[in-house]
Amino acid sequence: QVQLVESGGGLVQAGGSLRLSCAASGRTFSNYAMGWFRQVQGEEREPVAAINWNGSHTRYAESVKGRFTISRGNGVNTVYLQMNSLKSEDTAVYYCAGRRLGTVTAEAEEYEYWGQGTQVTVSS
Repeated sequence: QVQLVESGGGLVQAGGSLRLSCAASGRTFSNYAMGWFRQVQGEEREPVAAINWNGSHTRYAESVKGRFTISRGNGVNTVYLQMNSLKSEDTAVYYCAGRRLGTVTAEAEEYEYWGQGTQVTVSS
């Protein structure tokens, strides 16, 4: 059974940093594209960042460019989201997603696997 498990969320002050991790199990995700999305209650899920199968191509939402960095761990089944200079508007539940096709996309419907999410709260 495929599982994606996020960790690293929490409460941080504005201007601070957090590093989210996504651990995949059940299959090898080395050929998969991976993405991070976020959702505020009552709003639609929005793309944050994505990375292709080998880490050579990344894509970011305009709102996080220059502040967030997505990367793949040395192990093939781990993806990270380093979040710096956090703002109150970054507060959301953050989800990790996996896509069998290894190319980058910001479209949520193109990801087949999803984690349960981790809460990030930025206090101003």
